[in-house]
Amino acid sequence: MKTEINLPSSLKKGAKIAIVSPAGAVREEQLQKGIDLIISKGFEPVAGKHLYTQYSHGYNYAGNEKERISDLNWAFNDDDISAVWASRGGYGCQHLLRHLKLSKFRKNPKWFIGYSDNTVIQSFLLKNSFASIHGQTLKTSSFGVTDESYEQVFNILNGKWPKYTIPGNHHNKRGEAEGELIGGNLALIYALLGTPYSFGFKDKILFIEDIGENFYALDRMLMSLELAGVFRKIKGLIVGGMTNMGDEKENKDYEKSHDAFAYDLIAERIAKYSFPAIFGFPNGHIYDNRPLIIGATVQMKADNNATVRFEH
Repeated sequence: MKTEINLPSSLKKGAKIAIVSPAGAVREEQLQKGIDLIISKGFEPVAGKHLYTQYSHGYNYAGNEKERISDLNWAFNDDDISAVWASRGGYGCQHLLRHLKLSKFRKNPKWFIGYSDNTVIQSFLLKNSFASIHGQTLKTSSFGVTDESYEQVFNILNGKWPKYTIPGNHHNKRGEAEGELIGGNLALIYALLGTPYSFGFKDKILFIEDIGENFYALDRMLMSLELAGVFRKIKGLIVGGMTNMGDEKENKDYEKSHDAFAYDLIAERIAKYSFPAIFGFPNGHIYDNRPLIIGATVQMKADNNATVRFEH
C-alpha cells in the first residue's frame, strides 16, 4: 500500500522562513547573502536562537545537542513559521533524530531545505510522510553556487516544480522509470542503513551525491547498499556530484574535481541491474546545485540526454 506523502503549501508573500543550524557552526557573514535573498523575494527570515552558536566538542558544532534540537523543534512546530532553511551541513544532524518532534508540524507541514548532512533529517521527515527540498543551504560553498540553484528553490516554495533536461553521460543506463524520490548524501544514506531512520528503498528512485571520500570508502558504501539489497529494490538511480573524491595527495585538482573515476565505480557496481540510471545530475557539493524534492513522484528518462520531471 502506497503511503500518501504530505506536500507543504506554497508560501505567501511575507511568510516567515526560519534559519537554523542543525549541524556545523556558521558565521554571520557567511549567511548574509542568503538572508538578503530571502528578503528580496518578499519573505521574512527568522533566525534560530542558536543559529550562530559555536560549540567545539571534537567538531565545531552550532551549539550542543540540546541547543540544536531546541532550534529545530521550534522551527518545525511554530505556527508562525512557513519554511525551515538549514544554514549548512557538516556533521551533527544524526544527534537530533531521536529527539525531533512533529506535533504541530503534522497539522501544518512546511518545507525543510538543505542537503549534505541534512539528508538524515529529510529521511526522518519522509519516514513520517513529509516531503522536503534537497537543495542549496544558505551558506554558500567555497566553490560558489549558481543563481539558479537558489532561484529554483524559491520556485518550489512558490509552487512551481522543476523539470530538468541535462546532457547525456556515457555512463547512463537507458530507460524510463517513475517513483518516489529518496536519497541525498551517500555517506548519510549508508550511515542510516539498518536503523529505524533509513530510507525505504522498494520501488523508489534513489538519488546519491557525495564529497571528499576516498575511492575505497565510496566502494565500501556502494557494497553496503548492494549487500542490503538496495539495488534489487529500486526502480532507478540518479547520480549527482561526486566532488573531491579520491586521495587528496594524488589529485592535483582535488579542490576543483568532479571526479570521473567515482562514476566509473558506481557504474561498475550497478552494471548487472536492469534499472535506468542518470549520471551527472546537477545536485550536490557542486557549483550548480539544483534542488530535488525528496518524497515527490519523479519521472526519469535516460536517453541521448536525460530528463527528470516532478509530478505536482
